[in-house]
Amino acid sequence: MQKLFEQDQLIEQLQQNLSFQPRTQSADAAVLIAITQEASPRILLTRRAAQMRHHAGEVSFPGGRRERADTSNIVVALREAQEETALNPFDVQLLGELPMQQARSGLRVKPIVGVIPPEVNLVAEPAEIDRIFYVPLQEFIQSPPHAYLVRFAEHDLYMPI
Repeated sequence: MQKLFEQDQLIEQLQQNLSFQPRTQSADAAVLIAITQEASPRILLTRRAAQMRHHAGEVSFPGGRRERADTSNIVVALREAQEETALNPFDVQLLGELPMQQARSGLRVKPIVGVIPPEVNLVAEPAEIDRIFYVPLQEFIQSPPHAYLVRFAEHDLYMPI
């Protein structure tokens, strides 16, 4: 498989194209898109615990709901990543944010992008996370999007995944 990018070029491109808005709207939740800083970068993902009330068994980025004491979307993403995976916030080199997303539940979710060391020691919080794993970034770049059917108000909608 041919690499589409070199690690240094990827980080440089992300740094050039991502930023934090000076006046960011507070989100209901935030996630951390953590990319390993290595020759073949990987994206950190989790699988939600089966006993979770919401999102049980779903694959997701580390993250969750804003708490009253959270002062920014960045704080939410880093706090939740630490709670779920024991990721030290000081191990994250923040690169920027992506546009606000709306979850199926209606929550406004802010993705925060950062780089982490490739061999960082992570531990799943068993009450929330069944599994921590990585997917090569190259797979996301090379995989064509797929659509899934959602029925809403007697209409068929096809959503990319």
